[in-house]
Amino acid sequence: MKLAIDVHYNGDDYAIASGVLFKDWESAEVEAVVSVRVDEILPYQSGSFYKRELPCVLALLKKIKIEPEIIVIDGYVTLGDDQTDGLGAHLYKAIDSKIPIIGVAKNSFSGTGEKYQVFRGDSKKPLYITTAGMNLETAKNKIKSMHGKFRIPTILKRVDSECRQIVLP
Repeated sequence: MKLAIDVHYNGDDYAIASGVLFKDWESAEVEAVVSVRVDEILPYQSGSFYKRELPCVLALLKKIKIEPEIIVIDGYVTLGDDQTDGLGAHLYKAIDSKIPIIGVAKNSFSGTGEKYQVFRGDSKKPLYITTAGMNLETAKNKIKSMHGKFRIPTILKRVDSECRQIVLP
C-alpha cells in the first residue's frame, strides 16, 4: 500500500494532515483516507518549513494502522543542488529510513535542476521530484505513471482536497 500525504493550515491555529492510501500507481482508486487535526503548530519559518509540517505528518502516521511501502509528500525531500534536507529527508530520518519517500513539489526551488523535472499530460510546467531511499529515475517514473491526464496526479489532487475540506474537532 502506498500513502500520499498533504497538510493544510488554518492560519497558525491548527493543521489538518490527510493521507490517502492506494495500491496502484496507475489507478485513481483510493483504499482509505485518514486525517488528523494538529492543534499545536509552529509558525511558518522561512528555510525551516519542515519544523512546522513534520509534526503533523508524524501525527498522521501514528494514526495509520499499516506501514506503507512508500510515502509521497507534497514538497521537497531535498533542496537544491547541495541536497539540503527538506521535509522529506527529515521525515525519512524520523522513521529510521524504513520507508522510501518521494517528494512532489509544484514550484521550483533555487538550484533544483532539470534532472528533477517531470512533465505530465500536456502541461508545460513541470513537477519537481526528489527522493530518499529510492532511485530518482524510478521515483520520477512512478509519478509520471500515476493516474490522471493533467499535471497533478488524481491521487495527489484527492489528498489535497481531503485536508482542505475537513474540519476535525
